[in-house]
Amino acid sequence: MKIDFIISSLGGGGAERVLTLMVNNLAKNRENRITVITLFEGRKEYELDSNIKRVKLKQTKYIPSHTFRSIINLSRHYKNKSNRPDVIISFVTLTNLITIIVAKLFSIKIIAQEHNSHLRYMQGRKHITNFTKKYVYKKADVVTVLTSFDIEYYKKYGVNVYVMPNPCSFKAIKTNSNKREKVILAAGHLNRYHHKGFDNLINLMAPVFKAHPDWQLKIAGAGDEGINYLRKLAIENSIEDKIIFTGFIDNISEVMYQSSIFILSSRFEGLPMVLLEAMSQGMTCISFNCKTGPSDIIEDNVNGLLIENQNMSQMQNALINLLSNEKLRKRLANEGIKSLDKYHILAITERYNLLINKIVNS
Repeated sequence: MKIDFIISSLGGGGAERVLTLMVNNLAKNRENRITVITLFEGRKEYELDSNIKRVKLKQTKYIPSHTFRSIINLSRHYKNKSNRPDVIISFVTLTNLITIIVAKLFSIKIIAQEHNSHLRYMQGRKHITNFTKKYVYKKADVVTVLTSFDIEYYKKYGVNVYVMPNPCSFKAIKTNSNKREKVILAAGHLNRYHHKGFDNLINLMAPVFKAHPDWQLKIAGAGDEGINYLRKLAIENSIEDKIIFTGFIDNISEVMYQSSIFILSSRFEGLPMVLLEAMSQGMTCISFNCKTGPSDIIEDNVNGLLIENQNMSQMQNALINLLSNEKLRKRLANEGIKSLDKYHILAITERYNLLINKIVNS
């Protein structure tokens, strides 16, 4: 099977990491001939298996529009029949727009992957994003989404849609018996504090710390603008001594392994991989039931706690109860580890194989 994966670049990012995980696993089957094509150069790229062919499209500088430039560059690549694959798998909205147009031009099967909820769009790109989702995606052979929340929206526009969750990149711990610090952990880029709900998180923590003064909140993530704003909030709530801003850390799995509770305070998400990563390290997870993702991962009071979206008092009460009840924390954490099987890289790879074969043979 000849499979091309297309993405804007292979620099650091969630979609880029997922693509790398998937192609490296698919490449273990030597019958797969995989090529990764990028529209642009990335500064620091994820590492690919040596059996994977790498194509960096040459830039046509005289065309100012990124979209038209990429359509021309990709068309030039596929004009050579020997470059055409059995199927293309493209990642992220704007790249999907470009790739679907070119794939249809050369009659190549295409799977387009969305890595955000249909409610989200890149700043300054609302119109082209909406145009792609409403009018272009129905031309793809299939569009994959991260959660079931998006199915109804895309079906409304005649899109053949399929749920394909991201694989969990962390290896789940086998035994969950280590002594954990009395730490509630949150993670995300601090400049996106509104998206990540870090402002609401700090505002709701004062009663929790009053009930449990021996606990701390750690927020892992970079962002000078965000850290200044959030520190000010902590001071206003008189809890600045209870909150630790770690900055960016590249050993987040170690911090998760040492901490007790992971909290997701986001106002919206795609499929929050950080919840899966926290579960893999034996953390007890509690999350607002935001759109979208947490309800696909957490079954309330089974493998974590789901709180009504942005219900501050409900989150406060649930946290206070969770901090008081070590037995509950342990049960939820252990069930969290067990629930990760469907997100294992081998399980997701098998789903990819089935979908690819279905599309190619249809």
